[in-house]
Amino acid sequence: MNNTLKYSQLKVVILVLTFFASFSLFGQGDIKEAKEASLVRTHEDKDLQWGPCPSFMPEGCTISVLHGDPAKRNLDVFFKVPAGYEIPEHWHNSAERMILVSGELRVTYEGEKEQIMKVGSYAFGPSTKPHTAKCGDKDPCILFIAFEEPLDAFPMVLKE
Repeated sequence: MNNTLKYSQLKVVILVLTFFASFSLFGQGDIKEAKEASLVRTHEDKDLQWGPCPSFMPEGCTISVLHGDPAKRNLDVFFKVPAGYEIPEHWHNSAERMILVSGELRVTYEGEKEQIMKVGSYAFGPSTKPHTAKCGDKDPCILFIAFEEPLDAFPMVLKE
């Protein structure tokens, strides 16, 4: 009976060692492939690629993708509008986490009072909550926005 116990313990030790050996051989490659390079950007970088905003936004609005894919979750962008620009009322499927990096922005969410964002201000916008904004007259407004869900924006339909 003593030999049976030793044999069972040996089988367990071999199983555990095999598991850890396979994990270290195969798991390491997956970890290395999943690593991304770090990234540092400012809104003044000359190599940023600025593209158009959704078609319902007036001319002058641009977006630059900083990290991620607009069709996938967890996207970071810079959103830029000229001084005096009015952002029409709209909503997103995603919540937004924002920091104003340039200008002054007056933001109003449906059912709430207008709030003024100054450079360095953080704002959270709940998903599907309609909002509008106006950039101050002095400087262009550039907003860093982190979207949780894929990028979308829908204008509010006027009811007649």
